[in-house]
Amino acid sequence: MPQDIVFSFFLIFAGALVLATIALYTRQPVLIAYIALGAIAGPFGMGWIEHPDALNDMAHIGIIFLLFLLGLDMQPSALIAVLRKATLVALASSLVFFACGFGITSALGYSQTDALIVGLALMFSSTIIGLKLLPTTVLHHKHSGELMVGLLLIQDVIAILTLILLGVMQGTSDIPVWQPFVALPLLVGGCYLVVKMILLPLISRFDRYQEYLFIMAIGWCLAVAEGARAIGLSEEIGAFIAGVTLATSPIAQFMAISLKPLRDFFLVMFFFTLGAGVNLGMLGDVLLGAGLLAAAVLILKPITFRVLLGRFSERSGLAWDVGFRLGQISEFSLLIGFVALESALLSERASLLIQATAIITFVISSYIVVFNYPNPIAVSDRLRRD
Repeated sequence: MPQDIVFSFFLIFAGALVLATIALYTRQPVLIAYIALGAIAGPFGMGWIEHPDALNDMAHIGIIFLLFLLGLDMQPSALIAVLRKATLVALASSLVFFACGFGITSALGYSQTDALIVGLALMFSSTIIGLKLLPTTVLHHKHSGELMVGLLLIQDVIAILTLILLGVMQGTSDIPVWQPFVALPLLVGGCYLVVKMILLPLISRFDRYQEYLFIMAIGWCLAVAEGARAIGLSEEIGAFIAGVTLATSPIAQFMAISLKPLRDFFLVMFFFTLGAGVNLGMLGDVLLGAGLLAAAVLILKPITFRVLLGRFSERSGLAWDVGFRLGQISEFSLLIGFVALESALLSERASLLIQATAIITFVISSYIVVFNYPNPIAVSDRLRRD
């Protein structure tokens, strides 16, 4: 029987309202409520939503809008300066995290191929968690906040190359490894010309019509995201480029404010589908390994980023701030596990190991940030920043 989309929306948002209310009363992060709702209502819980995969594409739109809004807040000149500094840090940290994941997984008795892919999955930090908990009007404008954005973007590029590599190993990838490096500057140049020659003149002429500007922002964001996917990049990178190239517009901040409710709508669905995808019945088989990997990630990532970012930060506290905000694995890690499983490169047990590690690190790192650092969903008025 086809899944009723209206019932699914009702269950997600009515359930999110109930659990988020309980979370706020008990001073817990609301992200945890959304993940818990997915685990309860999903196919491995009560089974009220049997096919959460049908909602994945819509949930993914929230990440696209999140990157677009972030780009609207960052001037191109600042981005270039940040990427120069963040590249070496991203590469060095990725090697450290890969070695950690490979070593622990091998010690747990998994095959060399499983250990290799788990190591690759541990290299990345969550764009969605990191940016959702990043105050766009406060921390983002500090040097460490900009470095964090640069690190996440470079990690996204590395993740894309990893996915291409997995396709090459299986013989299913039609994209050469060099293509993203050529496609990225071409996309940036093309977007810059379109904004300068078409969008900015249209904005100048019709800036009184707010509905028109709202439609333009969504259309531009999704058009560049789709264009990026077509040339071998990710939709997230395309959305960020769309935002950065439009950041010079005088109404960029208006666009950012008008799109925030739409972004939050889709992000609730993202965290719900994340929780719904965890097979609770098999969780006991990988709980020890996931606990060890999660502990290593939660301890090692903040320390590594603190050491590597120390010379770029105004003070040591800001380097720790970035380290803890990036102290989890990524939604790209889940995608790598899924692709490798579908390609028969990864065992089902190792795939579940990646999923369980992701959930544990998402939950605990969210707690750490929500209760200790400025963020938009803090339960303390002292730390709440939008």
